[in-house]
Amino acid sequence: MSHFDIIVIGAGPGGYAAALLASQRGKTVALVEKNALGGTCLNWGCIPTKLYLGATAHLEGLHAQTRLRLCSGTIVMDMPALRKRKAAFVSATHKAMGSCLEKNGVALLKGDATLLDANTVRVTGAAEEVFTFSALVIATGSSSNWFPGLEPDHARILDSTDLLDLDEAPESLTVIGAGAIGLEMADFWNRLGTQIHLVEAAPRIAPAEDEEIAQTLHGMLKRKKWNIVTGKRVAGIGNEGESVLTRLEDGTEIRSAKALIAVGRKPNTPGLGLENAGVSTTGAGWITTDACLRAAPNIYAIGDVNGRTLLAHAAEHQGRYAVLHALGETAAPYETGPMPGCIYGSIEVMRAGATAAELAAAGKSVRISRANLGANPISQAHGQAQGLVKAVWVDGVLRGLTAVGHGASHLVTLAEIMVRDGWSRETAHEHIFAHPTLDEALRDALTAPLEDR
Repeated sequence: MSHFDIIVIGAGPGGYAAALLASQRGKTVALVEKNALGGTCLNWGCIPTKLYLGATAHLEGLHAQTRLRLCSGTIVMDMPALRKRKAAFVSATHKAMGSCLEKNGVALLKGDATLLDANTVRVTGAAEEVFTFSALVIATGSSSNWFPGLEPDHARILDSTDLLDLDEAPESLTVIGAGAIGLEMADFWNRLGTQIHLVEAAPRIAPAEDEEIAQTLHGMLKRKKWNIVTGKRVAGIGNEGESVLTRLEDGTEIRSAKALIAVGRKPNTPGLGLENAGVSTTGAGWITTDACLRAAPNIYAIGDVNGRTLLAHAAEHQGRYAVLHALGETAAPYETGPMPGCIYGSIEVMRAGATAAELAAAGKSVRISRANLGANPISQAHGQAQGLVKAVWVDGVLRGLTAVGHGASHLVTLAEIMVRDGWSRETAHEHIFAHPTLDEALRDALTAPLEDR
């Protein structure tokens, strides 16, 4: 029976970062993965969708210039070629990750991991092996979720992985769920000419975002001729002839060539044997953790599987912390700071820190200031003059920044720094913002007149 100082289960962004850091600290490390390196992010999520959005960004740009009557013509995307490029990029990244693990002395164990007790794990792959550990990091992530009656058939009713594997754009697509996944997938196929029907049970699209930002995004997508339905649940979905029929709770029927189920995520905890190690779960199987991300005295749960923040960069940040805590290099509770997040596409959303509604709910006296992107020369240059940047203040200290519009994702890192450092309105004048840049919209939002929420 082999022993490792640290065993990591799951080779997504969080698990991979944790394993590398532990090995670089001189510890013996094993990384257990039953599928491909990179997790959902690399194989079916962040990276493939951004490759698709990046490959078609020029289409959106040309459409914008066409609306200004500055150009005309057509460009046809080669979807089989794009799929081939995606596969090649993912494969090359797998090889690079594997090489990095090998160079750093991380043992890669292929198979399913099951905890036998608080210090022992069984890995079942080509053979069955048992290992002991001093510390364990669970980084198994999450996977697509669906409700009874909304299961994909993987032919016309699809999940996000199915949708990425289509060889041609469907004439129409019903997207059920208007979070980041649904919005980004809808945007990509709309660029290729697909008519979009977007259905969200919550009162607004992008329900996790600031209400004003979500409403602005809604209006901008309506101008792109999206059919958007909010505040109504799907009563049923099924194949009818050569199309998909989606029935809403109020009796409305939507017919489309394909449908995407994008209603959420579930934790990848079944089969881990968590109960054998005294690890508790809540809800659908999310692992319960303490202030130091521990699920047990020597067991940490990071990333999606603990249900805190379902973002790849959150998992990586948590992975590094878990290793440092396990090695005694920090004793402080885990603190994320103002977590940055984005929705990508032709119209983007970014946020760092709290929304006005969140702060008001916490009893804070909130003020806001905003800048319209229509006044920004870079937005104008790209023919995308709609959108805004919104700053949220408590007692003269910046507590949140959010934006919607062209290229908004490019603002997120500076926004995170501004919020983390607690900028005041005066701080914005202490820095030189290059002109012309989209970054100037952040400064303009910070220095705009204050309003009560």
